[in-house]
Amino acid sequence: MKKLFLTAMAATGALLLSCNSTEQQTAATTEVEQSATDAQASAGQSAVQDDESQKNVVQVAASSPDHTTLVQAVKTAELVDVLSNAGPFTVFAPTNAAFEKLPKGTVEGLLEPEKRSDLRNILQYHVYVGILNAESFEDGQSLGQVNGGRVTMGVKDGKVTVNGANIVASIPTSNGVIHVIDQVLLPQ
Repeated sequence: MKKLFLTAMAATGALLLSCNSTEQQTAATTEVEQSATDAQASAGQSAVQDDESQKNVVQVAASSPDHTTLVQAVKTAELVDVLSNAGPFTVFAPTNAAFEKLPKGTVEGLLEPEKRSDLRNILQYHVYVGILNAESFEDGQSLGQVNGGRVTMGVKDGKVTVNGANIVASIPTSNGVIHVIDQVLLPQ
């Protein structure tokens, strides 16, 4: 009988330990899930997962193989969340080939952490707050950009330019419009 009692006690102890272990695992899992939720909440608008809606300007640029340099610059300048917000924005988006036209070492230099404010200034020179479709531009029209500078639109024979850079495509997004351009716009 004593043997049966000891066996029953051992089984009860094992059961209690396994319950405690399960409670600890549940608590640990809940803590990890909460940490992930907190991290996502503090990550900003760019962390919102939405596979149903039209893509925003950052998502469209990120999906373009012709805009990898621009996307890298936007990330380095810490402008992803800003450009993922509701906007509306008109973004003049230089292609990789446009960045390659800059003097050698310019892009690499601007991507250095100590040049972040210069990079932001240049990128903000490519953004207008509001939606301006290609059909709405007028020859000689002056636009105030996010960085405080101004760009001048050109319209001639059906071709539209911004500070002399050709608009080669226009893409509507959920928070504005992207005009793909063949040159990088540099503020005065």
